[in-house]
Amino acid sequence: MHVSPTPFTCRLSRLTLACLVTLGMAPLLASASPVATTAEKKLPKAGIEVKVTPEMTGAGMVSSGAILPPIPPVTGSRTKMVPSWGKPLPYPIMIADRRNNRLIEIAPDKSILWEFPSPNLKVYRGNEDVNFSADGKLLAVSEEDNFDIHIVDYETRALTWTYGVPDHRGSGPGLLNYPDDAHLLADGKFITADIRNCRVLIVDPKTNAVATQWGTPGKCKHNPPNELAHPNGATPLENGDILITEITDAWISRITRDSKVLWSVKAPGLHYPSDAFPTVDGKQVIVADFWKPGRVIIFDPATRKISWEYFVKEGEGMLDHSSIARELPDTGDILVVDDLNDRVIVIDRKTKAIIWQYGEKGKKGFAPGLLNYPDGVDLDVYRDWKAALKK
Repeated sequence: MHVSPTPFTCRLSRLTLACLVTLGMAPLLASASPVATTAEKKLPKAGIEVKVTPEMTGAGMVSSGAILPPIPPVTGSRTKMVPSWGKPLPYPIMIADRRNNRLIEIAPDKSILWEFPSPNLKVYRGNEDVNFSADGKLLAVSEEDNFDIHIVDYETRALTWTYGVPDHRGSGPGLLNYPDDAHLLADGKFITADIRNCRVLIVDPKTNAVATQWGTPGKCKHNPPNELAHPNGATPLENGDILITEITDAWISRITRDSKVLWSVKAPGLHYPSDAFPTVDGKQVIVADFWKPGRVIIFDPATRKISWEYFVKEGEGMLDHSSIARELPDTGDILVVDDLNDRVIVIDRKTKAIIWQYGEKGKKGFAPGLLNYPDGVDLDVYRDWKAALKK
């Protein structure tokens, strides 16, 4: 169903403090560069205003309409996960449903557990990557074509922090240009890959200061950490290192928090690598090819040899611009976000058959069972939803 807009008197093109308070989003003013008023838009600090197209707005402010169950407490962690559901999907998944402008959590039985529709399309639109914080209580979100990043409180379903100016691109303080990927690090800082600025930023939400910058705006070539060639992935590893994915020439690099490059290799056979992740054992890399037909590979960065691959050229199994692939704990199967096929799928590791799917291939929608350009995913290993739903 469509969510009725919150009643307020200001126009969406001009958010004032009073409007943000009315919307319950006053914390957004803590961002490094608040949403510009009309008078401020001409100032350099506000960046360059970007025209919002119907495609960027997507389906608008929508919700599945599902009755959501009570949220169980956090009892697990990334290293000590709650009990698995087993095959075909061991844990519920949080999906960034991009053109529905919402986050939605789906159980292995395909019931809807949790949902966060956009509270306001000016500030929150086009969520394209989502990941849980280390304690499972917060969600890091990036919005490429809204030029901002967010933190969402899971339990209160509240937008609590924003960095970047919606609908304004730039490289100055508080500005972003097509930010992709979003993670909250163990120390609470926020990391994002600012693609068109050719940099990776680590921002401290407490002060809105940039703690670390890798790459230099305007210098888009592979020379980490000083220069990066259009990075679109910045994935934290268990020990704190960061896995950086660069689009140009398919470079993947491992960099320590103190900016030391441990290794840097080209992912074999990919056109457009998207958001590389480590395998569950941490020894290899899994990465999707944002292409048609799409591809997923697992390879050893030490040898560049591919140990597993999924590539179907046509038919139901063909991927269309797959943005994320992750090896699943417990089962070893492969979770894939198949963006332009409007679905998230699980591929059996051995048979390479699709054994689980949410969304219908080529059918956009926001009712239960449907998605509209899903673009990001994370696993909820923190809450024992399986036990909670049995009560």
